[in-house]
Amino acid sequence: MAEKPIAAGKSSFDLIDPEKVFAELRLQPDTVFLDVACGVGNYAVAAAEFIGPRGVIHAVDLWEEGIETLRERADEMGLSRIHADVGDVSARLPVEDGTVDVVLMATVLHDLVVDGTAEGTLREIVRALKPKGRLVIIEFDKIDSEPGPPKAIRLSPGEVEEVVAPFGFGEEHITPVGPTNYLISFMNLSG
Repeated sequence: MAEKPIAAGKSSFDLIDPEKVFAELRLQPDTVFLDVACGVGNYAVAAAEFIGPRGVIHAVDLWEEGIETLRERADEMGLSRIHADVGDVSARLPVEDGTVDVVLMATVLHDLVVDGTAEGTLREIVRALKPKGRLVIIEFDKIDSEPGPPKAIRLSPGEVEEVVAPFGFGEEHITPVGPTNYLISFMNLSG
């Protein structure tokens, strides 16, 4: 079995306001949604409510146990449109080129930056996204607070923009989505 990734088992889902997040995601009944580094898939399962039978949810994580948990939950709930895959999000996402409408990275970008794998992940996201597709990132405010990573590795909205802008993303807006979390959305301007 693969080594457990750094933040495996931790989810920001209980720290955020789901109504605010899903209003920002703007999922439609035919949306193709990708949850990058999904863990046990809390966001993917919640997204199923907004995505109809013509929509698809891809959920990818390196953590095998988390993906297995998500598969079991999806089966129990009859959510056949959730496709959960074990995979290295910085190497190759298991989706076709230009097929994804919305990508979510929930409290994972800071870990990818620390690991030096953010560039590979963002390259893969650009490959997977449709032109004008959206990248939505949730991160922790750059403050000392619990829970969450140390302040030193947290990313401010400006730092997030610096990381993603070279890949052809234009910022849409920033909104608070929890006591210590913000959401920043981008549009894929390439293609």
